Amino acid sequence: MLDRYFPKNTEIAWNELAMSAAELAVTVTAALILHRVLFAIFNRLARMSATPVDGMVYDKLFRPLRWSFVAIGISLLAKANAYVDAFWNVASSFIVPALMGWVTLAIVRAFAEALEYQTEASADPVAARSRKTRISILSRAATFAIILVTVGLMLLAIPGVRDVGVTLMASAGLAALAVGAAAQPALKSLIAGMQMAITEPLRLGDLVVVEGHTGRVEEIRMSFVIVRTWDERAIVVPTSSFLDHSFENWSRQSEMLTGPVFLHLDPATSIAPIRAEFERFVATQDLWDQRTATLVMTEAHPESVELRLAMSSHTIGDLFTLRCAVREHMIEWLNAEMPGALIRHRLEVQAANERVAK
Repeated sequence: MLDRYFPKNTEIAWNELAMSAAELAVTVTAALILHRVLFAIFNRLARMSATPVDGMVYDKLFRPLRWSFVAIGISLLAKANAYVDAFWNVASSFIVPALMGWVTLAIVRAFAEALEYQTEASADPVAARSRKTRISILSRAATFAIILVTVGLMLLAIPGVRDVGVTLMASAGLAALAVGAAAQPALKSLIAGMQMAITEPLRLGDLVVVEGHTGRVEEIRMSFVIVRTWDERAIVVPTSSFLDHSFENWSRQSEMLTGPVFLHLDPATSIAPIRAEFERFVATQDLWDQRTATLVMTEAHPESVELRLAMSSHTIGDLFTLRCAVREHMIEWLNAEMPGALIRHRLEVQAANERVAK
């Protein structure tokens, strides 16, 4: 096999091999210089752009295209040099698919970052979260597909793996059943992720209640969703769980919600003064969006009555802060102005013992 590339004269063979190595070095150097010059021009044009989108594309494509330039230069040299051709025929089966996959993956990530940047500039937060969720899920699906195809093309360059593939194709029915059974969880997660991107039952940044946990959707992947709670815990929920079971989404359309504060008071309490004070206090709060401020009696028992003080705010975080402020103020006001309205249960052990002793 070596006689095909090496002449019988060993000295001539080594001279030609040294010349081929020199030509290869010159080709690689020229490719790197050409890449540097072209990307220096592109970098200058990117800096002149009004948005950082061009810079994002530059950063993502710089490294994969640098080695792609080198691969193109070697492939051109291989057409004129037998020694380089011998090396390139073997290596290109692995290098070319890897570089193609790398460049394609870089393009996908660059466009994903560019779209996310444009989304963050949107004035509508709900629409921004919707677009950001779709970009995140679809970019991850594209990444998975690119890596799968790239690895498959590289493995097909190995003769043993190719023979195994031919054998499997001969028994396609059994192979399909085996692969289908083994890949069922992965396929289910993949389909669930794509369905999440299309139907959008939840989006990045949504406040949800799932499996008893309340938090913001921090990350959506093909197989799981991360929900960050108020105390900074990360709740990992399978993606399919959001499609198979019900959950609460508090910010599906907007974050403008109405929240309650409950007061349990003595049944003899006069409600009108409490309602007037509640409406007066809420009107002084900047967090109130002036949509809802109502006080109604929702329960009446022989030992207590339940008052629901409903109020609204622009965001869920503001609503929580407003509810806490109203709850604290109303308790302080009742202690000062209507102490008889508060229910007190005290266990007077000493007085009870004295009554028993008599």
